[in-house]
Amino acid sequence: LHTAYRRQRQMCIRDRGMSYFHSVTLDKDKCRGCTNCIKRCPTEAIRVRGGKAKIIKGRCIDCGECIRVCPYHAKRAVTDDFEELKNYKYNIALPAPSLYGQFSDVSDINVILTGLLKIGFDDVFEVARGAEYISAATKEIYKKRSGSKPFISSACPAVIRLIRVRFPNLIDSIIDLISPMETAGRLARKEAVQKTGLKNEEIGVFFITPCPAKMTSIKSPLTLDKSEISGAISVNDVFAKLFPIIGDIKEPKALMKSSLSGVYWSRSGGEADGAAIENYIAVDGIENVIKILEEIEDDKVSGIDFIELSACLGGCVGGVLNVVNSYVAKNHIKNISKTLHNRPCETKDIDLGSLSCSKKLEYEPVMELDDDFDKAMEMMDELEEIYDSLPQLDCGSCGAPSCKALAEDIVRGFADESFCIVNMKAKVQELATELLASDKDNREEEE
Repeated sequence: LHTAYRRQRQMCIRDRGMSYFHSVTLDKDKCRGCTNCIKRCPTEAIRVRGGKAKIIKGRCIDCGECIRVCPYHAKRAVTDDFEELKNYKYNIALPAPSLYGQFSDVSDINVILTGLLKIGFDDVFEVARGAEYISAATKEIYKKRSGSKPFISSACPAVIRLIRVRFPNLIDSIIDLISPMETAGRLARKEAVQKTGLKNEEIGVFFITPCPAKMTSIKSPLTLDKSEISGAISVNDVFAKLFPIIGDIKEPKALMKSSLSGVYWSRSGGEADGAAIENYIAVDGIENVIKILEEIEDDKVSGIDFIELSACLGGCVGGVLNVVNSYVAKNHIKNISKTLHNRPCETKDIDLGSLSCSKKLEYEPVMELDDDFDKAMEMMDELEEIYDSLPQLDCGSCGAPSCKALAEDIVRGFADESFCIVNMKAKVQELATELLASDKDNREEEE
């Protein structure tokens, strides 16, 4: 009974009006009411009603899949722009390693970092350096590992939100570490205060993000009281400013301090390799992530120590806010990293306490039918009855991603059975047949 309830809970559609910020938004003027987004959303957070898409905020994990598949560009990510830099006296760029993969003709990372100074930043701190610290911390935690379930990476914010709403039984398996972005932000602030003498609030720290989930994690962190990051500017916005000037940088400054292991965090498998964990699996792409999480929850995964999960295909190089194809970006990073093979990590002594989350990740029951178990079971019975009456074609014509989702919408009062186009068409045809038969009978009687 519990298993059945858990499975049904994963599919319901409650929107509790979550107060946290969402980067993924809808431009209703551009929306044409197609069903591409509802089919690809991993948490069934989108419906099409009245010819327009609607995002159920409580279920959205800001993975950006809807942005990727929308042919009309009606979904977009809200990120910061360069105007935000005016609010601070000293601004630091935190480039994600995936930024390096956007430039095919650049063979030196220092060129890109120098370019960031030329487009408005006062300093640069590589997120790859933060990744090296998290790799070292993960290695220390891994040595003390106990229990049979594998550790789950904490680096991808979209995956963390997914686990929070859909796989709460796995929350305790997430490794208790902040992200490389937050680590880099803390280190960058500390260095800037010492270097400039400015107050903390006078220093802007901006992450250059490949995905909307990072922006969301900055504005509404789940495992931190407050983010160290002032804002996030998308990779494609930064690329637009860098591209025209990057070829003119002939003598770049020696700004790069990261190693190969930190830069390789940009692609799937790089995190586990950086922590020197041999017995791991790396899963990328949100649909694949969901499949492996379901198997872990059902105890079908054994003999694995660490699971690295990335919502985007290929890892962060596949982020929807990047410019080039993830496979191309991955190749660019491999080429640009050739000079890093003998470069050591420069992590200092690790204080695990400083890299641990300040808040425990909590389950958000946005997918439960009702708080009351008995009421939820009654609703589930009703849901199954309605579902049995539907064609079970999952065509999406009703504006819901599946017949199961429509049944749940009906149970929750968000729709009714007339939304099913297939059933309505069958009823119209049945009525038409009856009318024709009646008309025929009437003519025969008159004759």
